[in-house]
Amino acid sequence: MSASQQYYIGIDLGGTKILAAVVDETGKIHGRAKRKTVPAKMEGDPPLIADRIARTAREAMEEAGLVPEEIAAIGASAPGPVDIQKGRVYRAVNLPNWEKPYDLGPELQKRLGRPVVVDNDVNVGTLGEATYGAARGFDDVIGIFVGTGIGGGVILDGKLRRGFRWAAGEIGHMVMHCHDELSDVESFASRGAISRRLEEALAQGKAKKLAQVLAKRQDRRITSGVIRRALKAGDSATQEAVAEAQHILGLLIVSVVNLLDPQCIVLGGGLVESLGESFVEPIRSFARSHFFLQEGADRIQIVQAELGDDAGVLGAAVLAQTMLARE
Repeated sequence: MSASQQYYIGIDLGGTKILAAVVDETGKIHGRAKRKTVPAKMEGDPPLIADRIARTAREAMEEAGLVPEEIAAIGASAPGPVDIQKGRVYRAVNLPNWEKPYDLGPELQKRLGRPVVVDNDVNVGTLGEATYGAARGFDDVIGIFVGTGIGGGVILDGKLRRGFRWAAGEIGHMVMHCHDELSDVESFASRGAISRRLEEALAQGKAKKLAQVLAKRQDRRITSGVIRRALKAGDSATQEAVAEAQHILGLLIVSVVNLLDPQCIVLGGGLVESLGESFVEPIRSFARSHFFLQEGADRIQIVQAELGDDAGVLGAAVLAQTMLARE
């Protein structure tokens, strides 16, 4: 390790796993660690999760051959609204017993002895893609991450926009009317929404090729991988559900572009990673054809995220580096 190099730890806290990486100033990863957010059959809560995050960070340091004193700062992401000034996660709906605000930043700082900054997970993932991934080189970037739900991040003039209540970028909770129902976008176009629609089709005796895919797995969960295999098998119910999600995501992008006119839209998350360009291209084509300003519509990049799971840890390391530079 170079004595003149500065190192940061990036942490990505998810509903099922914690990722940590030691990252240098150029974005090179020197050490990694991973563990379940909460072990099976264990009742988790924020203090337990903070303990497990700290343990994961220490393991990443050990793999990199570093001690805490050699870490300049730590960045972490959490799935929920975050007051970045206080390091407070207001609620993380997909984590156990996290209905009330918890000061994750200060608690991690106590455990690890280094400066800590915390932000929303999709903000951090968007920052990672804008710095090292598919949106590098652009100042105005919107991240849309499609998984169990839909999350968003907004970067304008090279800066993350968090809103005065720390709730900006919640693209998945923009409201629309579909199927005679008023609800948010993620209720119609997320992987979770597709899975629910397909479960209904299975219950009605439809989606027979999907049923065959599930029978081979001996697992009834409709994951992104199952959706990909059902599409490959030509399951009509799956094709319809995915096409509707693509249409709704295209409408969402049209609205975002008409409002903010960004240079780049990054589509990421588990569903996009699994389905790839065949999922992204119809969204791109539909969105571009419906922009209010058609001149130069093809200059707005609508691209698939590149970094996968590394978007979170790299973005968190950038967050830590930015915090240190401001102090």
